[in-house]
Amino acid sequence: MNTKRFFGALAIGAALGVALGGCSSPKPDQYAKESPRLDIQRYFNGTLDAHGMFQDRSGDVVKRFVVVMRCSWVGDTGTLDEDFTYSDGTTQKRVWTIRKTGPGTYTATAPDVVGVAEGIESGNALRWKYVLAQPVGDKVYNVDMEDWMFLIDGKVMLNRTAMSKFGVNLGHVTLSFTKR
Repeated sequence: MNTKRFFGALAIGAALGVALGGCSSPKPDQYAKESPRLDIQRYFNGTLDAHGMFQDRSGDVVKRFVVVMRCSWVGDTGTLDEDFTYSDGTTQKRVWTIRKTGPGTYTATAPDVVGVAEGIESGNALRWKYVLAQPVGDKVYNVDMEDWMFLIDGKVMLNRTAMSKFGVNLGHVTLSFTKR
């Protein structure tokens, strides 16, 4: 697809996104009574293994990956050191610094995150919203990310991430975390 058609499609999608903006999306507090109760300072502590995939907007699986996460906390500041290995053999590293800012609220930074991620924990759920600088070929696009994580039991958490640009759905990431 040529650049002009790509950005034209994004503009149309953005207009649709604004028109449909009245549609409600989940709120973290609707999960307040769900259990087991998520405490990210406890869950993201130690080593975790994660397995995931990226699906484009048509649902095609574009990439699969495995992540080893080494997580630790000092007071209200946590470090999540992630090593990704993709199905094509490429690797990536991301190190998050998370800060607890209040009851159930967090901020986070990472080198490829634009600005600050904001997280809300409620019941068994955690929602993160942030902008990720995503390389595509020789360009970098800032992509809106919305992660929803749900604690299943003491060891397993599932994550679904919606990726969008100008309100246009670009795809989803599905990820399972397993605490060692």
